[in-house]
Amino acid sequence: MTPRELLGVAEVPGGAPLRLVRHGRDFMIMLERNELMSSRMSGSEAALGKLTCERMVVRPATRILIGGYGMGFTLRAVLEGIADDAKIIVAELVPEIIDWAREPMQALTGNCLDDHRVEIRIQDVAESIWEGGFDAILLDVDNGPDGLTRAANNRLYSAHGLAIARAALRPGGVLAIWSAASDAAFKRRLTRSGFVVEELHVHARTNGKGPIHYIWFAKAC
Repeated sequence: MTPRELLGVAEVPGGAPLRLVRHGRDFMIMLERNELMSSRMSGSEAALGKLTCERMVVRPATRILIGGYGMGFTLRAVLEGIADDAKIIVAELVPEIIDWAREPMQALTGNCLDDHRVEIRIQDVAESIWEGGFDAILLDVDNGPDGLTRAANNRLYSAHGLAIARAALRPGGVLAIWSAASDAAFKRRLTRSGFVVEELHVHARTNGKGPIHYIWFAKAC
């Protein structure tokens, strides 16, 4: 049996440490015993990026905010779906996540971090949302609409946080949120916040297999 190899540990402000683990050719980012993400199950993260691009209003100089780099599957999917004059801001709270992307997972990362359309910010995505003027905001900073990684993330999914996100979107903009599980209460909160909500169920693997994950696409009414 192939043993797991610990490649790095990263401190999360206000949360438990993250661990980067390699198992054969696969990488996993762990939070305690929870597998937050894996290179074996990239389908739903890529779908988050691809399907958001399909739902945005097409306009010159598109601006997109991605909350959480993860393993970059969402970013790479967005890069494939937008024009050359678009701008993508990736807000990643934990600097080691970007270090891991550039070093042990460089073969997986490719050149997406150095694409001229991409700006990496080491900051809480909530700070970037306040900037406003986005055509899409994509959130994948937890396993769903709760602060699993850090309690402070709960504010993103509160009624107040959703109101801020709605105000930060340009006309026709999309708020897209990834989740490992369904959450009927959160879907209702999105609707009460003035969004028209679409919920999709997406397989975790690119081959259409594996666990079912959830993506909510919310547009302002």
